[in-house]
Amino acid sequence: MGGNLPRALATARTAIRAATEPGDFVLVACSGGADSLALAAAAAFLNRKGELRVGAVVVDHRMQDGSDAVAARAAEQCRELGLEPVLVLPVDVAGDSEQAARAARYAAYEQALETTGATRILLGHTLDDQAEQVLLGLGRGSGTLSLAGMPAVRGPYLRPLLGLGRAAMEEICAHESLAFWTDPTNSDPKYLRNQVRHRLMPVLGEVLGASITESLSRTATLARQDAEYLDFLAGRELEAVRTASGPGTVALDLPALRELPDALRSRVLRLAVQGLGAPAPDFERVAALQALVFKSKSPGPVQLDGHAQAVRVAANRTGTGPRATLKFTRAVPAPG
Repeated sequence: MGGNLPRALATARTAIRAATEPGDFVLVACSGGADSLALAAAAAFLNRKGELRVGAVVVDHRMQDGSDAVAARAAEQCRELGLEPVLVLPVDVAGDSEQAARAARYAAYEQALETTGATRILLGHTLDDQAEQVLLGLGRGSGTLSLAGMPAVRGPYLRPLLGLGRAAMEEICAHESLAFWTDPTNSDPKYLRNQVRHRLMPVLGEVLGASITESLSRTATLARQDAEYLDFLAGRELEAVRTASGPGTVALDLPALRELPDALRSRVLRLAVQGLGAPAPDFERVAALQALVFKSKSPGPVQLDGHAQAVRVAANRTGTGPRATLKFTRAVPAPG
């Protein structure tokens, strides 16, 4: 430590203040990399000032030789910063995919919250991570929310550093004399995120200019605002068109569904499926549901993930009974 305070460090401290409440008990998720160590250093200042109580959780994925030593060193540096408690949690990862590692990591975070009584976990995702996430979402082609990147707040998880770039994290570590670890898998081309980071982003920077990272992050902010508002409206419309619901069943008024704008109808259909406890349908399944609403000659069923399906139920022929509905059902398989 020493020398003039880097602007990035001051900004990081301010961002953590803005994301938390005075007196909060939070844990920093620390991998030992530059981003999470910089986050730990910024949070440690607020811990010393008594503004927050700050501990740390280090997850050892045990996917590489020597991962236990990396985790131990990360924990040691967190303790040297004054963070308490510092948990090191080894996990078992089912496979070697990013999704499997993420699932194991977040299960460990939940365990850490329960064990310590902390209310929040701070994650060290940066502006660069957000830009990469937007491009990954664009590649999936799954709508506005996929372009919205990572939320700054989701449940107990906070990402206060989304406005700072990766280079700023290394600057903070240098100022705080922190020795960060560089994960060798960050250059492994088998992971799509690494291809976006090392191949696509440099090309975009050359073609569109150095501010492309900030532009993509700004796109995420605007897209999230739009998506969250549309989801709010869709939730209201779902209640308005719902004609029946019960365990494993939801029925929606078909003529009312047809009157909705496309952007709301697709969201209402997704929410109806998720309300059964099934996964949100992808673009192709939503398109099949839209066809069932409007023009499909067959009344269904449209099969959905999670043992769910949708069928079109005709109105009473006399016109005096219930109107036509789109009926969703989900059969939960017996255990074993």
